[in-house]
Amino acid sequence: MSEFIISAFADEAGASLAEQLDALKANKLGAIEPRGLDKGNIADYGAEDVKEVKKRLDDAGIVVSAIGSPFGKINIADDFGPHFEKFKQTVENACILETPNIRMFSFYFDKGQSYEDLRGEVIDRVGAMAEYSLGYGVRCCHENEKGIYGDTDDRCLDILEALGGKLWGVFDPANFIQCGVDILPAFEKLKDYVEYMHVKDCRYRDGFVVPAGKGDGHLRELLARFAAHCDSPDPADDALPKRGGRTRFLTLEPHLKVFAGLSELEQTGGAESVSEAEFTYPTNRAAFDAACAAFFSIHNA
Repeated sequence: MSEFIISAFADEAGASLAEQLDALKANKLGAIEPRGLDKGNIADYGAEDVKEVKKRLDDAGIVVSAIGSPFGKINIADDFGPHFEKFKQTVENACILETPNIRMFSFYFDKGQSYEDLRGEVIDRVGAMAEYSLGYGVRCCHENEKGIYGDTDDRCLDILEALGGKLWGVFDPANFIQCGVDILPAFEKLKDYVEYMHVKDCRYRDGFVVPAGKGDGHLRELLARFAAHCDSPDPADDALPKRGGRTRFLTLEPHLKVFAGLSELEQTGGAESVSEAEFTYPTNRAAFDAACAAFFSIHNA
């Protein structure tokens, strides 16, 4: 069975890189998906700042699984030009950090905007980013985020098939649950495109994110299916990603406590999906540690 490298959005443990490295080390994690850092979101970092981040990660023995970018998290009606120019800098940052993956999205829609009418614009924009990054050996990995075009399994598959061979997928079970999607059938539908997975659990009844194994994400079964699929032969279809010989990551995204930058990551602010009624933690670091412990209780079982 495939062995995964466990990564994390360590900005949920602390806002500074020093705090994040301490949390990764304490929880025996060897990888990070950088998102919020000392100077803000990594998408706002220039090359020189990223080189300093790379040095500190190297010194700590931490690799970068993907860049946790916010690209594609603007409204489909917003001007794409400045967004795309900023994306180009993040591709350079990915090269500096020696990661092959950039996490990205497929644009928010407001009530009344037509998914069908604007589908072509979504494909064009996501395709422009995917093609540009591939020119530098970097994969765009689309995450299913509530409120965007690809927030259901069917629309995720639509994008992935339309951009066959140019776009990969990030499977986030909690986000699918918050959109009413049945998790295991969704994975079977999308598995040929899934590059990596987020470890984030959720409950259908209230949309609250909860520790791994406490929600409706079927995480133990989901991880077993992902591992088995990674071990299966490469598909003959050239439009499908090849699986052989690739390092595979699982990224912990706790979302168990409101943390610095959360309001910038989700269109609604995100706080209403964080369950503090049943699972309470005194600090962000405590919530991060609890999320790691919950994951390893499933992973090591």
